[in-house]
Order: sequence, then structure tokens, then C-alpha cells
Amino acid sequence: MSAVTLHAITVLGHDRPGIIAGTTGRIADLGLNLEDSTMTLLRGHFAMTLVCAGDAGAEEIERALAPLAADGTLTVTVREVPDEQAPAPVGTPWVLTVHGGDRPGIVSAVIGEIAGVGGNVTDLTTRLTGDLYLLIAELELPAEVDADALEGTLRAVAEQLGVGVTLRPAESDEL
Repeated sequence: MSAVTLHAITVLGHDRPGIIAGTTGRIADLGLNLEDSTMTLLRGHFAMTLVCAGDAGAEEIERALAPLAADGTLTVTVREVPDEQAPAPVGTPWVLTVHGGDRPGIVSAVIGEIAGVGGNVTDLTTRLTGDLYLLIAELELPAEVDADALEGTLRAVAEQLGVGVTLRPAESDEL
């Protein structure tokens, strides 16, 4: 019996019903445990990343998932990843929202300010609907960060970008 390993599996391509069920069913058939996942639609394209644990090797997983990509509409990748324990949160959870007219550079400018104070983005979603751009990010800010000062900095950056921004503490039931 092989040692338990972690694998990152990505599935990308044209959306259709059954992708999640087909992928997770094949993973379960291999005895893999689905430990972490994110799945979404990006401009009509399906995107999924899974982290699974088990004793199946990457080649065995690739063979099991190959039928999903047989028609050429999906790309499936499998990569072994190190088993690392997620560090305990060292800060406090926050939610950042940005909304306004779309333009290049919004994410890098706003998230650059978060990184500049040692903040970590734990989840980020963006959507473009017509000309309206929306960013929602879950953050972890170090306890010593002056949230009011950071919010002021974010507002100044947002004003330069022509967008609105809010930063608020996350409620524990939101995350």
C-alpha cells in the first residue's frame, strides 16, 4: 500500500452539467478524500481546483479522470503537493469589497495595499457585469494593523481608480 499523498487537481473548460459529479465520483472511486475545493464559473467557463488525499498516485488519478477531457472541452491536471499544515491565523478576519467602473489595475492596486501591511488574502472573487466591476475578498490582517488608517489608504487608492471600497470586520458566521 502506498503512502497517503496530497494531489491538487484542476478542471478547466466549457461549462456543462455533471462536471462536479463526474470528477468527484471518479476521485471517490479511487478512495481519495476531498479535503479542500473551490469551483466557479469564469465568463461561462468552469474552473475547479481540488486538494485530495489518498494513496493513489498522480498517474492513476490522471487515468481515472482522462474520460472527462476526452471530448476536448475540458483540461484536467493532477499534481502532487506537499502536505503542509495551514498556519493558525495570526490576525483578524476582514471583508473587502470594491465596486465601480471596470479598468485594468484594480486588483493589483487594492490588494497591493493589503499586502503592504502584511495582510493575507484568503479568498478573492471578481465579477464583471457590463461595465460594473465587483471584487470581494476575505482577508486576514495582522492584529497590529490600524484598520482605520488602512481603510483611509484604500479609499485614496479607490478614488484614484474611480471605484468605491469598503473594509469591515468579518463575522465568524460569514467565513
